[in-house]
Amino acid sequence: MPGKADRAYHPRVDLLAGRVVLVTGAGDGIGRVAALAYAEHGAHVVLLGRTESKLEAVFDLIEANTETRPVVVPADLEHASEDAATALYHAIRREYGRLDGILHNAGLLGPRAPIAEYPVSDWLEVMHVNVNAAFIVTRALMPLLGESADASVVFTSSGVGRRGRAEWGAYAVSKFALEGLTEVLADETAGAGRIRINSLNPGATRTAMRAAAYPDEDPGTLPPPEDHMGLYLYLMGPDSKGVTGGRFDAASWAGPP
Repeated sequence: MPGKADRAYHPRVDLLAGRVVLVTGAGDGIGRVAALAYAEHGAHVVLLGRTESKLEAVFDLIEANTETRPVVVPADLEHASEDAATALYHAIRREYGRLDGILHNAGLLGPRAPIAEYPVSDWLEVMHVNVNAAFIVTRALMPLLGESADASVVFTSSGVGRRGRAEWGAYAVSKFALEGLTEVLADETAGAGRIRINSLNPGATRTAMRAAAYPDEDPGTLPPPEDHMGLYLYLMGPDSKGVTGGRFDAASWAGPP
């Protein structure tokens, strides 16, 4: 059963034809489903994630079901660095000669604990994966994005990144930081009109991270990632051209204005 957004928005099959899109956390959950959806709509997808076997499985599905050219980039964002991001820039330029979009989907939940008891090492790890890595990768790839006539960057937010809640610790703070990064970067790029920057809160979705955060919740009561793909395609495709600095919520999105 399609989600509300998918009923309201019907992207054409060739929406992303010829475009190149980087998806982080592409091996599982929302990242996996988004990577497949982008490829099904014509995009060449750069599959970045920590577990190579999962990325290879997504790669095989894309190759078997589309005419696009995906590539696999195994990378643990816990160790994201300027040098690694520069190498990614050169690899994408060498393979495709362009980049038209980034979906920053990878994220680390970390422990559910009060700030007063939050382990410092876990805090630093969550902030690096969720915020620093997104900044490092985006900064390195901005020259490629700037060469696109119509580029899109989507940062994955959360409800606890818009209203803080007890015991969400570094995860919530990291999502607040991504909202700030979205606003700053959108303001910096608005004048040229070639790159749009938005945040997307998928909300309660049937994923492994959600199960870890709410172990007593029945996953069958939650929408699967597929229900949100209308919004993911809209923000990544040309139909959202000119839409920048926005905060989108998959649960309430009713389609383009």
